[in-house]
Amino acid sequence: MKKQSVAMLLAGGVGTRLGILARKRAKPAIPFGGIYRIIDFTMSNVSRSGIEVVGVLTQYKPLSLMEHIDNGHPWDLFGRTRLVEILPPKTGEDISDWYKGTSDAVYQNLAFIDDFSPELVLIVSGDHIYHMDYRDLYDFHEEKRSDVTVGLIRVPIEQAHQFGTAICDRNMQVVNWEEKPAQPRSNLVSMGIYLFNKKLLDRTLHESARKNGVDFARHIIPLLQKKSRVFGYEFKGYWRDVGTIDAYWNANMDIIRPGSGLDLRNWGIKTNLWVKGEIGDRPAAYFNPGAVVKNSLVSRDCIIKGTVTNSILSPGVVIGRGSVVEDSVIFHDVVIGKNCVIKQAIVDKNVTFGDSIRIGEGELVPNRKTPEQLSGGISVIGKGTRIGSQITIGKSCIIGPDNVITSKKFKAIRSGTTI
Repeated sequence: MKKQSVAMLLAGGVGTRLGILARKRAKPAIPFGGIYRIIDFTMSNVSRSGIEVVGVLTQYKPLSLMEHIDNGHPWDLFGRTRLVEILPPKTGEDISDWYKGTSDAVYQNLAFIDDFSPELVLIVSGDHIYHMDYRDLYDFHEEKRSDVTVGLIRVPIEQAHQFGTAICDRNMQVVNWEEKPAQPRSNLVSMGIYLFNKKLLDRTLHESARKNGVDFARHIIPLLQKKSRVFGYEFKGYWRDVGTIDAYWNANMDIIRPGSGLDLRNWGIKTNLWVKGEIGDRPAAYFNPGAVVKNSLVSRDCIIKGTVTNSILSPGVVIGRGSVVEDSVIFHDVVIGKNCVIKQAIVDKNVTFGDSIRIGEGELVPNRKTPEQLSGGISVIGKGTRIGSQITIGKSCIIGPDNVITSKKFKAIRSGTTI
């Protein structure tokens, strides 16, 4: 890195649109791709880019995230000059001490940044799936003599309303900024990546705080775009915002879709393999002589006696004889009994299924309680739930954490149901 730099990683998101997957953990701590967590992608990007000081700003249910990050050693961010520091809100007597937004979170931690006297500050989100060398962003920033550079990516224009959008001139200077516009004029959208000159960041955050501005996309960038040199760096690799159930499921499926651009084999993503024994101490996977596995990712310590197709299995999953798992994402230590059919499901940790369970049957309807979260037919089973034998669960269903579902009470759970 040519100039001294600090990265501030925003990891306090509630993840409301991910429903029960984020009920007991921060969004960046949600498992992804078998052995990883969502935050591993940004942490690995920071590590490979030569940035040695990282502040991780946490807030919502941060315990599992803090345990996972530990001292930064898995990402080689531990040593005399390398550091990862967890930065929770400096809560005092007032609820106002909590972070009110992304820029407020950084504002409350300016003293941490000052300790390292950086010339540049990189602001990144911990809830996106992508592979990026930030040194290219830094080079662009220096070449353009930019005050702040925003990471941008092109999306289909019909999706642009979900993001902050940038209108740029031929030199990629941002001439207009629209936050989640109803009628987007550009399909260049924000990746949640901002590179600031430190002095400008200081002045702007203090000014914004006086005006009750709390968010980079809604307050800081529109403010700066009118009076500073703001440029957009267009990233052309794979990037996914996994903020909804459908997006999260699709990103997992991209791991096993040829040509998707998501390449775990070559990206070199690092993770903490040893937190609470999640994978480091586990034995190899076991495949019974009658097992069939097609186009799937199977992690260590899985026991496969049935059929797995187009699915992602985290460590410790057991699939009984005669059972079929298809188009699904199964988290750690899920036990599936005999003769089950699990289709288009996301199953959280430590769920147990009895025999002859069927998931994914019935009509395709949105979830009746939260149609905005779940409409594509995927059913989500919460952490620690126990489901008895001979029960049918439809499409777009949500079964919350720690439930006990028995055949005496439920023989068939209709599509779109929430329990």
